[in-house]
Amino acid sequence: MSDHSAENVIAAGIQPVVIPVAVADGSRSELLCAQPTGDWRRLLYWIPAMGIPARHYLPLAEALAAHGVAVAVHEWRGIGSSNRRAGRACDWGYRELLQDDLPAGLAVLRARWPQATCWLGGHSLGGQLGSLYASLHPAEFAGLLLVASGAPYWRRFRHRWLIGAAYVLAPWLAGLLGYLPGRRIGFGGNEARGVIADWSRTGRTGRYAAAGMPQDFEQQLALLQLPLLALRLRDDWLAPQASLDWLLGKLGPGERSVDVITPQDLGGPADHFGWMKTPAPIAARIARWLVAQDAVVTAHAGTVA
Repeated sequence: MSDHSAENVIAAGIQPVVIPVAVADGSRSELLCAQPTGDWRRLLYWIPAMGIPARHYLPLAEALAAHGVAVAVHEWRGIGSSNRRAGRACDWGYRELLQDDLPAGLAVLRARWPQATCWLGGHSLGGQLGSLYASLHPAEFAGLLLVASGAPYWRRFRHRWLIGAAYVLAPWLAGLLGYLPGRRIGFGGNEARGVIADWSRTGRTGRYAAAGMPQDFEQQLALLQLPLLALRLRDDWLAPQASLDWLLGKLGPGERSVDVITPQDLGGPADHFGWMKTPAPIAARIARWLVAQDAVVTAHAGTVA
């Protein structure tokens, strides 16, 4: 589908599908899904950045649907449609996100659209959690997509000492208050102290781990060989090239496509969140890459036959 045709479909409006998700521990949320018109077979499960409600990715989902890609946007526990809110009496970490919430959302989708080829993608921390989940379940996905993402290791940032200090102060503040008041301090949403503890540990050490999970994620990531597309925003100080390189360097051998998105591409800011206001160019890049991946799979199948 041409970019012009895609714009027409978006202008006409694609009605999102809301799918409830229930987790065994009582946590509930909703997936927001955008489907292409007519037949389709590509499905992207999208994980938001820390503290960003799923609804903010509907423009991206609609733009991708206009290119023939169905999208389901995950909702973070504690954010948006979730029935949980972080506090002293309500806490969770990466373990709950990886072992409970993501499997529940993906199971609902597979039951509803079993014919679809599933891709996993995410923005910022969503891309990191997507990488960790894919490393545990590589056979479930055709590939991995990262937008404005990278490992939070403090040594990979320009103002490294300030970043390093934040990884000490954030868990201290979350422990003091019972949660991180992200809305008040201007970073993410109100986040559970367990998530902040896991995230800041990676920021300090450069290594991924999840409290309560025995898996060696560094080893798991090194075995991951899924095709990957990473889109970096040129002026993104929260996910600079060195941060992305640190994350990609953890992955096993496989196809890696990395592209830099500029303000000229977007017609506006090319930073960590600015692209979300004009997601059509990002959607077009993703759609082109998915089509190319289909061609690779088809060619490989023909060679094997």
